[in-house]
Amino acid sequence: MDSTDPFENVQENFEITGYEPVLGGQLAEKAVWVDESKCIGCKYCVHVASNTFIVDEFHGRSRAIRQDGDGEETIQEAMDTCPVDCIHWVDFEELDDLENSLDRDMFQTFGKPPRMNKY
Repeated sequence: MDSTDPFENVQENFEITGYEPVLGGQLAEKAVWVDESKCIGCKYCVHVASNTFIVDEFHGRSRAIRQDGDGEETIQEAMDTCPVDCIHWVDFEELDDLENSLDRDMFQTFGKPPRMNKY
């Protein structure tokens, strides 16, 4: 029996670009992103594409949780229902930077009292 590791030649730190078949077995060049800073929490997108979007319980804003949750046409329909146009197709490579640019600590929580700055 051969004792060599069959995965020893596999590169450990590879970068996912969206061109690999990692999203539901299909190639993806674009991703869906919600600009949560503009979201008003209407939940229209969740009602249309419930496998892709959720509404964050604390902030009350929509978020894309799965890129392969619904078909492209269904996601586009959800985008078209958004009254504030905060859902966008972006390059897959941009997704991490866009997510990291959101400062969720600064969001006003919908349905809860405003945060008071402590001096």
